[in-house]
Amino acid sequence: MRNLISTLLIASFAALLGGCGYNDFQSLDEQSNAAWSEVQNQYQRRADLVPNLVATVKGEAKFEQDTLTQVIEARSRATAIQVTPETLKDPQAFERYQQAQGQLGSALSRLLAVSEAYPDLKSNQSFRDLRVQLEGTENRITVARNRYIQAVQAYNVKARSFPSNITARIFGYTPKPAFTASGDAQGGKAPTVDFGATPQPAR
Repeated sequence: MRNLISTLLIASFAALLGGCGYNDFQSLDEQSNAAWSEVQNQYQRRADLVPNLVATVKGEAKFEQDTLTQVIEARSRATAIQVTPETLKDPQAFERYQQAQGQLGSALSRLLAVSEAYPDLKSNQSFRDLRVQLEGTENRITVARNRYIQAVQAYNVKARSFPSNITARIFGYTPKPAFTASGDAQGGKAPTVDFGATPQPAR
């Protein structure tokens, strides 16, 4: 009899958790975490391209040193920020990370635009290969970020809707910060890599 009662209680509790959205939170949380991991992977891929890109550009003796310095410093800031699971729950920390990545994207865009004024650099096969890799990486960043945004939106809707918001409070499923225009120098979008742009002369 006791076993029967225990079984019924367990079944009732499981049904209650499922009905109140607990299982959905588990799934949505995993999806958003997986989506974020892919964003980080693509950001890291971009950061890994920078040293080779900088080394190649340094071969152009007259290349603008200020532009190179901005890229190096932006990469340093972007890679210095360690993102942990807690970061995804901290809007301010998440915004700092966004800003650092946005600054790196802007610095790289500037470097590629300036490179158009250097024919020898443009004809360098290594530089051309790196540009293609960077362009592909920027596209993958855009795709990964959009997937993360969608995953977080689904999670946050669940966390704020009644009655699942009650479950969220009980089990600690707080809303997650998403990419925002205020936290990203690119307005929530990956930077545009325009290989055909003509840089304006320095003043």
